[in-house]
Amino acid sequence: MITSAVVVRGNKGVTGTLTANAGDVRLRAVIDNAAFGNGSTVDIDNFFFSLEKPGSFIVDYKFPNQDLRFQFMNTINLLQKQVNWTYTRSIRDNRTILDGALVLHPANKLSASYKLGSKDCKLKYSYVYKGVTALEPSYDFAKNSLDLAVSHKIASDVIKVSYENVNKNLGVEWLLKTLLNQEEGIKISASFNLAGGLHMPKVSAETSWNLDM
Repeated sequence: MITSAVVVRGNKGVTGTLTANAGDVRLRAVIDNAAFGNGSTVDIDNFFFSLEKPGSFIVDYKFPNQDLRFQFMNTINLLQKQVNWTYTRSIRDNRTILDGALVLHPANKLSASYKLGSKDCKLKYSYVYKGVTALEPSYDFAKNSLDLAVSHKIASDVIKVSYENVNKNLGVEWLLKTLLNQEEGIKISASFNLAGGLHMPKVSAETSWNLDM
């Protein structure tokens, strides 16, 4: 089965994705942030291929900077609790990241992310109330910042409010699906910087369509 998707991100250009499923393996080609210039010219920021086996591994190759990235993931049971872990290695950036999540309960999850050889470590706790409201406090050790995100689901729509303490940013996102009656939808986001008072927000919108072939 071959599927394609197009995402429009305001003035940031167009992203196109072509996905082909072959059994357990998925091959994906992505053109990212394609912008139309004068005449018939098209500027493309990123173009990459991805080979993926869901829940097992992902291999990405980006052509602009010739970056090869490996990602391996697995799930184990520890003391009757589910532990999800992911190992990500980027060759060009010489970067290795370990991500882990401990599922304490279907509504409670503790996750961590650590970049090897650095102080970049983040901890996040997620609590979901009645399946519709999520509370996610997190702590960034590198920035010494305690952040908070709250999201609420209304029918098929999701409204999310987040606050980044270190830079005093307040973010609001609205994923609109209900009125469109489709799996994909429109995401409207706004960012307010509260440092030194309330200023005009930065607003953006993303729209996507899926086409089955």
